[in-house]
Amino acid sequence: MKKITFLLAAMLLLNTVKTNAQDAKMECTKKYNLFLGDFKSKKYDDAYVNWIKLMDECKDLSVNIYKYGSILAEDVRKDPALAKRVYEQRLQYFPNENPAKVHSDYATYLSENKLASEAEVFALLEKAYAMDPTKMGVKNLYLYFQGVTDRNKDTNPQKVFDTYDDVIENVNLKLEAYAAKLKELSKDTIANKKRIYAYSVNSRALGQVEGGLDHIIEELSTCERLVPLYTRNFDENKANPTWLKRAVSRMFSKGCQADPFYAKLVRAYAEASPSPEAYAFLANVLEDNGDEAGAVAMREKSFNLETDPLKKAKYKLKFAQAAKDRGQLSKARSLAREALSFNPNFGKAYLFIASLYTSSVNNCGSNEFEKRMVYVAALNKARRAAAVDPSISSAAGKYIRNYAANSPNQSVIFTAGATPGGKYTIKCWIGETVTIPKK
Repeated sequence: MKKITFLLAAMLLLNTVKTNAQDAKMECTKKYNLFLGDFKSKKYDDAYVNWIKLMDECKDLSVNIYKYGSILAEDVRKDPALAKRVYEQRLQYFPNENPAKVHSDYATYLSENKLASEAEVFALLEKAYAMDPTKMGVKNLYLYFQGVTDRNKDTNPQKVFDTYDDVIENVNLKLEAYAAKLKELSKDTIANKKRIYAYSVNSRALGQVEGGLDHIIEELSTCERLVPLYTRNFDENKANPTWLKRAVSRMFSKGCQADPFYAKLVRAYAEASPSPEAYAFLANVLEDNGDEAGAVAMREKSFNLETDPLKKAKYKLKFAQAAKDRGQLSKARSLAREALSFNPNFGKAYLFIASLYTSSVNNCGSNEFEKRMVYVAALNKARRAAAVDPSISSAAGKYIRNYAANSPNQSVIFTAGATPGGKYTIKCWIGETVTIPKK
């Protein structure tokens, strides 16, 4: 009899606990719905009352408690302690809900409000980057790399280079995604116009980050530093395609191709990774060694293996750069134009053509007017770059200002007997017809 009584009591207790839990969940759901309704109606004071109860009593009900709650804490109440609590509870109860972005946003909030040390902020950025760099804020990608550089530039430059390559690859992934979307969208609908604006803004910001990263790495990336560093690490990485790709790309971009070690790196890269990009670099090595036919065949092989038109455009521009390095300016321009046929929004190709023009100022004019008109042609290309490619608008702006300043003023135009607003065909290999400035 005692045993039966005990079992009945236990069952009654379990039912009571279960009922209480159900009641508590129903109460949480009720408060959540009231909170959501008030928040979306911008009745923030009313929303706050139920939200605080949710934060205290219903912490794992919905991630929206924290998504919307962060706005209440940061923007409405402007309460730093409460905002920190929102981030910390979200990471505790919803650790798998977009964690990289949350860690990145938390780092931003702490930094902007001076609520944590530089080391604490960097630790959050490290976590975010390890989870998914593509989810991090644009500014935080830059801050993360700056932190890695400050901590390692004197003791472990290889880590700085590796991190730079990794960050740039992730930035380029985001840029390529935006470029592909912009290429597909037309301005036919209001929704498309909004998307184009958003993608353009994001591309512009990422382009500025890319420029900032390049500036940081510039002083470390010299041939005098790179060659011994890569030579020392070559044997242990000669079958590592990622390491080889990064080493080859950096030495190419820094103009270290004349060093014999560069050719050794490229051949190892092509062997470890028989890819379009590796063959593109190998073509340049063959050409530098006098094997013109082999270089042409290798470029064709590289180009034909690639199927993505955006990547095809990048390869064409690399071929153009190699032609420029050999002094083949007309050929370089033709290759850059081919790059634009695959990606009409490829601003770097327009800037490249502009740089070809300015490198020929003294060869394409016999007097001040003719020389300065070369800058007009370059200015047109730079303006086109800024117009079609938001990711380089900031960099293009610097070229635009420089080229505009070097274009002929009214005095120069008058002295040459030219007509403002008239047409002028630039001499030598450029052969481009441009409009004479009016002002």
